[in-house]
Amino acid sequence: MTRRPGLGAIALLVIVALVVARVWVGGGGSGSEEGGTAGQAVSAQVIRVIDGDTIEVSIGGQDEDVRYIGVDTPETVKPDTPVQCYGPQASAENHRLVDGRTVRLVFDRERRDVYGRLLAYVYTTVNGGGAGQSRFVNATLVRDGYARTLTIPPNTAHVSQLGRLQARAGRAGRGLWGVC
Repeated sequence: MTRRPGLGAIALLVIVALVVARVWVGGGGSGSEEGGTAGQAVSAQVIRVIDGDTIEVSIGGQDEDVRYIGVDTPETVKPDTPVQCYGPQASAENHRLVDGRTVRLVFDRERRDVYGRLLAYVYTTVNGGGAGQSRFVNATLVRDGYARTLTIPPNTAHVSQLGRLQARAGRAGRGLWGVC
């Protein structure tokens, strides 16, 4: 007489299959690199500012490049690309906002770009860092005319806000909108 698998063994196989399927499609549940939980945040120390929309940070002792989500500043360091209009000013403003600071990185749906950089909304504390005292760096760069909006799905949590800020900056001729 052959023994058939019991109900417990079948249930275990189904559970394992579901867990493997969830990880396989990138929904790892714990904020996996490819498909993490939108809104998850980590604290990081800014090591250096690379340009107007990219920084290098230390997270728990590991160095990572971070590309700001939703914004694009004129190029200053891209290989085989000339320095673009208002690029140096955008880089200088990013230095002023984040260089040497502890920042909060908030992730959207996709955690890394094709270059392996973390993708994040970046926040700094202002005025002593009390409750509600943070600066949304991505939005500040757009609002003040240092950056244009750049929408790359699925990271779209702040598309509307950034679009409104860009429209106002453009109408007011702020930053690159008045020069380039």
